[in-house]
Amino acid sequence: MTLELLTIPCRSDNYAFVLHDAFTGQTAVVDVPDHTPILAALKKRDWTLSHILITHHHDDHIGGVDPLRTATGARVFGAAADAHRLPQLDQSLRDGDTLPFGAEMIHVLDVPGHTLGHIAFHLPTSRYAFTADSLMAAGCGRLFEGTPLQMHASLAKLSLLPPETLICSGHEYTASNLRFAAFVDPTNAALQDRIADTTAARAANRPTVPSRLSLELATNPFLRANTPALRETCQMPNATAAEVFAELRARKDRF
Repeated sequence: MTLELLTIPCRSDNYAFVLHDAFTGQTAVVDVPDHTPILAALKKRDWTLSHILITHHHDDHIGGVDPLRTATGARVFGAAADAHRLPQLDQSLRDGDTLPFGAEMIHVLDVPGHTLGHIAFHLPTSRYAFTADSLMAAGCGRLFEGTPLQMHASLAKLSLLPPETLICSGHEYTASNLRFAAFVDPTNAALQDRIADTTAARAANRPTVPSRLSLELATNPFLRANTPALRETCQMPNATAAEVFAELRARKDRF
């Protein structure tokens, strides 16, 4: 049975994600920008938090971890590589690790680029992937620590997940990401449809994440670096996909 998923707005544009297994009663949250809205969501549903999963060390993803742990007694999980700059971990995680949750397993993926210790969580049975600031809706995270080659490899890894996977990314950046996508990929009909859908969703104050991986593959320029359209935009017909990606990321930084 698919786990129940809640998308919880936090701060000005962050999202936390709560997962609940109705059979076992286990409940997890992925990233904690602010503990207050998460506690409110748990109280409303009478759920007891058991897991706090951290993708990376930035304060807008971990700022509420300690008060949430104090309030709930939940165990905290995060990357071993980043343990020195994360809240105290009950269990450190590495690429390829699995973590039992409910009736299924959470798979840990290293996805450096935005930060060097960034990880993602994939639940194959429920078809969820929590990618935070690596693969984002219509975009990818800024390269604060990693290299373009690292981020391109991380996105390539995530792009191989089943296309029906729901990509749960960390921010409501979709509209601005789509403006850049339309600038570099102006003839993409699927992209124009997504812009219309996103405009309608935001007008109704609805989140635009999660998004399905199949939609990202069709509209996210950072997953399309090997397409003729993006090569033409970048005037790089003979470059590698990683080189085109690096050019696209540099253009996004200046956009």
